[in-house]
Amino acid sequence: MVWERLRDKRLHDKIVQAEEAASWIEDGMTLGLSGFTRAGDAKVVPVALAERAKREGKPFSVNVYTGASLGSDVDAVMAEAGIVRKRLPFQADPVMRKKINSGEMMFIDQHLSHTAEWIRSGVLDPIDYAIVEAVAVTEDGYIIPATSVGNSNIFVEYAKHVIIELNMVQSAALEGLHDVYTPGKQGEREPIPLTKVDQRIGQIGIPVDPAKVKGIVITNQMDSPSTIVEPDEETAVMAGHLIRFLREEVEKGRLPRNLAPLQSGIGTVANAVFNGFLDSEFSDLTVFSEVLQDAVFDLLDAGKIAFASGCSITLTAEKMNHVMENLDQYRDKLLLRPQEITNHPELIRRMGLISINTALEVDIYGNVNSTNVSGTRMMNGIGGSGDFARNARLAIFVTKSIAKNGHISSIVPFVSHVDHTEHDVDIIVTEQGLADLRGLAPRERARLIIENCAHPLYRDQLRDYFEEALTRGGHTPHVLEKAFSWHTQYAQEGSMLAKETASSR
Repeated sequence: MVWERLRDKRLHDKIVQAEEAASWIEDGMTLGLSGFTRAGDAKVVPVALAERAKREGKPFSVNVYTGASLGSDVDAVMAEAGIVRKRLPFQADPVMRKKINSGEMMFIDQHLSHTAEWIRSGVLDPIDYAIVEAVAVTEDGYIIPATSVGNSNIFVEYAKHVIIELNMVQSAALEGLHDVYTPGKQGEREPIPLTKVDQRIGQIGIPVDPAKVKGIVITNQMDSPSTIVEPDEETAVMAGHLIRFLREEVEKGRLPRNLAPLQSGIGTVANAVFNGFLDSEFSDLTVFSEVLQDAVFDLLDAGKIAFASGCSITLTAEKMNHVMENLDQYRDKLLLRPQEITNHPELIRRMGLISINTALEVDIYGNVNSTNVSGTRMMNGIGGSGDFARNARLAIFVTKSIAKNGHISSIVPFVSHVDHTEHDVDIIVTEQGLADLRGLAPRERARLIIENCAHPLYRDQLRDYFEEALTRGGHTPHVLEKAFSWHTQYAQEGSMLAKETASSR
């Protein structure tokens, strides 16, 4: 069975245990780990490394580069062991998040399309070991990734050594679903020859010099299931707002009847809103996204999506079982690519994507915070939302209008951290309504966002702030001494609600 997967005979004598592979990694090294949103991640060697560090009790730390977040508790295990000095470009683990926010671990929050460019240009510390999951290694030396490509191709290309985790329980039917294209160096590369979502432009896997492969570890562990929750009444309402807006865009001749290639960011709200297409008239849809979540496969099963291109397949447990058992029925409808291709500005702009991502908070002028709670505490990271927002045909951000039982308003006078400026945001959607910000000046934007997107609990407070700001003048009116007062009040009193409003609830 192993030799059916490990078909490159030059590598047959390189099978080792995870503990031996971990023993090769030294203090101060830099690791490039496969994995993108809990899919296709290196699963056993990083854990063995953490266990070794705890057992030896010596000062030990490494830099960890990935595609995005890791599953199998790998981030948590490494963080708990205290072995991560610096992490990039995205994470989603509570233990690691706490270490980052306490300053015990350095974190580079980076656009997901940028990591490969930084590695290629030599900006980052050189990668000592690439540790990548595979379902096979072909006769001619191609690593066939599992459920994600992420940054694995660039890690393998630039690492001094490669460790392959050959996962025997990941479906062998994944072979053939990858399209690995790696651009050349900046200033020397040709235009990326991709004009349609379903085009193949690359190779079936990641080429690797067998001399760089130091070891192969056999594993038997499935991906961690996605943590997204089912759509609820509010996300269904949000989806309705978006579907009506897109319908009007079609009627006005701004979009074709099958819309344009769709992108949906990782997360419960974006996935739930995407799910709204199930009950719409739209069909023959295409997807050009990072993460292919449950909603994409629901739409594929319903015949709504004709083709989906992504960087990873990240699914809940039930959906994962269904998809992996029926991969053959998706074979002509799916491709998995490296993240610098799925998130590439040139391609996003060329194909005119409709981008749907989640906001933590939005201010009255359309600036979006996607990353930092109250401006300072990192949640997960910007991910690919910036890659898409700046370059999409339609940059849509979705969020529920309130959180924490109404004690937090997601629409605020001024966001406490800016990830996406007002210049990159076209549409804001909450369960209260939709604000189309295109062609509007700041003062027009403010009125529309307040009336259409803010929760009724907070509308009067926002109106009062804006009216006072208008008396100060300016192109983008603000009351600077009060711009963050909602955040400071929440920190001190546990609610953004004005005291008179809170007492009347």
